[in-house]
Amino acid sequence: MTKPLIVITGASSGIGAATARLLSAQGHPLLLLARRLERLEELALPHTLCRRVDVTDRGAVEEAVGEAEERFGPADAIVNNAGVMLLGRIADQPADEWDRMIDLNVKGVLHGTRAVLPGMLARGTGTVINVSSVAGRKTFPHHAAYVATKFAVHALSENLREEVAAAGVRVVTIAPGAVETELLSHTGDEQIKTDYEAWKKAAGGALDPQVVAEAIAYAYRQPQSVTVREIVLAATGQEA
Repeated sequence: MTKPLIVITGASSGIGAATARLLSAQGHPLLLLARRLERLEELALPHTLCRRVDVTDRGAVEEAVGEAEERFGPADAIVNNAGVMLLGRIADQPADEWDRMIDLNVKGVLHGTRAVLPGMLARGTGTVINVSSVAGRKTFPHHAAYVATKFAVHALSENLREEVAAAGVRVVTIAPGAVETELLSHTGDEQIKTDYEAWKKAAGGALDPQVVAEAIAYAYRQPQSVTVREIVLAATGQEA
């Protein structure tokens, strides 16, 4: 392979799957991580290692990255895309949903980053791309715990960029508005889901995951001396 390895978490659907297809078409070998291995394998991408990994398990993430690097060479980028959106009111949302979002949306980003960052720093090159959300920049009804995790991703990304910039490593934050993915399906409150779908419809629909994948690829393909620090994108009709 002439192009370097890229790691993508949460690659079984939505933004992750779209990004995997796009970067594979551009010639990159890939390590795809998700809990649904069969969905990864259905992508049928060449020069790709698929592993059933929960990103809340730091050891499993590191083991998969080590296996992929042994096969394809050093990871030049990671797309920390795995995440979950569980909407609810703080007064009555099950507390275990907060734990799940913190573990996946925040710790999962830390685990993915830790698995590739030491090698990047040693080589003086590499790119960490964290998929956050517009909800990492502003608040929304019934989003309090989710917003907290995405604000954390934004802060983590900017602080990390400051830590590693002098070593030649880039950190990029991708902040999409509503995207047509499976995220909403995990929310258990049917009224909140109905209201969210009505809000999306009033905005003229949500982004196609392919559009977000193209934003990720755009940031990555810039010269290593250029960091696109953040890309914020949303459907034109989305006011918030």
